[in-house]
Amino acid sequence: MLFCCSRRCWLSAAAFLFLVPTGASAQSARDTPPTATVTINTQAATRPFPHFWEQMFGSGRATLSLRESYRQDLLAVKGITGFEYLRFHGIFDDDVGVYSEDKSGKANYNFSYVDQIYDGLLSSGVRPYVEISFMPRQLAAAPAVPHPFWYHPITSPPKDWTRWDDLIEQFARHLVDRYGIDEVSHWYFEVWNEPNIDFWSGDPKQSTYYELYDHTARDIKRVSARLRVGGPSTAQAAWVDSFIKHDVENKVPVDFISTHVYGNDTATNVFGTNENIPRDRMVCRAAKKVHDEVLASARPKLPIIFSEYNASYANEPDVTDSIFMGPWLANTIRQCDGLVDILSYWTFSDVFEEQGVIKKPFYGGFGLVAEGGVPKPSFDAFRLLHMLGTKRIPVDSNSVLATRSADGSVVLATWNYSAPEQPGAVKKITLQFNGLKGDERATIYVLDKDSGNALGAYESMGSPANPTRQQYERLKAAANLGVPEERALNNGRITLTLPAKALEIVVIR
Repeated sequence: MLFCCSRRCWLSAAAFLFLVPTGASAQSARDTPPTATVTINTQAATRPFPHFWEQMFGSGRATLSLRESYRQDLLAVKGITGFEYLRFHGIFDDDVGVYSEDKSGKANYNFSYVDQIYDGLLSSGVRPYVEISFMPRQLAAAPAVPHPFWYHPITSPPKDWTRWDDLIEQFARHLVDRYGIDEVSHWYFEVWNEPNIDFWSGDPKQSTYYELYDHTARDIKRVSARLRVGGPSTAQAAWVDSFIKHDVENKVPVDFISTHVYGNDTATNVFGTNENIPRDRMVCRAAKKVHDEVLASARPKLPIIFSEYNASYANEPDVTDSIFMGPWLANTIRQCDGLVDILSYWTFSDVFEEQGVIKKPFYGGFGLVAEGGVPKPSFDAFRLLHMLGTKRIPVDSNSVLATRSADGSVVLATWNYSAPEQPGAVKKITLQFNGLKGDERATIYVLDKDSGNALGAYESMGSPANPTRQQYERLKAAANLGVPEERALNNGRITLTLPAKALEIVVIR
């Protein structure tokens, strides 16, 4: 029966169905998203939840760190995450000027730019994660075979291992002399970058890389046993088990494991299978693989550092520049918790030149900050996810991450994931909090198409290759998150409506 309050009349169900077309009723049902309920027991036992995803970031090459724009972006990301380490390529590239030979062939060392680079990081409150790469031209066995990156790093083995040993020892000793062993012992020294692909031209790749690692690790330890060295810094989570086996059998020092993976890497390359692993599963599937390999090795307690990861290794604006990154990052953190010690996002800034000088602000770059200092949605996602607490509350959901902060607040991330190529749909979720006192309120922070979406603003202005100063200011304004919403809980319950690809943070105080 239907009660018509304006005329105090009743209609039978049959009459009502006759008056309302069945097509309209069906359309209304389709437009109303189903509501999922997730229960959070706020008194449940928690476990530690270290913020492993925001301890370190990557960047391009070493000399970029001397630029003012790079340092401004660094401080912006430091301000929202408090990150501790920064990694980049090419500390031995010729534009840093570390190594040269005079006419007689004598090696000369110049650490002037090295000092400026590392002084700049330390003055910003960030420590170096030292990637030992690439080969100085005059030390390279094959200097005529550069990598195709725009700045053409040399991927060759050294022409003389004695000269390489001296370079590494002089480099490490200079750092200890300048900054002190108590400081440099907190740094990481990672040997090379992705030697299993085209960043290393030794032949065969694996055995020649192991020779490089053996020399380098022993050189560093000769300066001080307190210095931390590791590898293999491979692409696609490769070589980890054999690398540990090699180090143990040959008594080569290793203090941590490092490797890389991207969301659009293939199962063939990472696992040797023909699976179709979706973008939101690949990173943590690879992390689980490496975690299990380390656990089964002769060194099961080695820290695991994914010193590069992202949703894409290609330039895909609808991925790395878009609001898609909010749900993708949150879901990756949820899955990778407990599998890695550090998950280092590649990169913090689009002050970046692997493909050459940037041609427009939004081109699918890796950074959290676009050219011109414009924060991307990924920047805002890291800002919001930083709010999560340091103790994890168990929750039976693949789209909710529940935590407790040191001040007793309950902080949740919830998201509405869909693949970049899919439009997605609105999702409703009811959060039922058990164990509260009854007077709590929720503060809700939102990243979606209407809040924190600089890419959307850029597209709405016609995607100019060279925005004006006024347009850059409009883009920065669009990158700001909206004012958070304050809501009361109803019997410990709150219902959220999440647009497609939205990320929301809920703080219960």
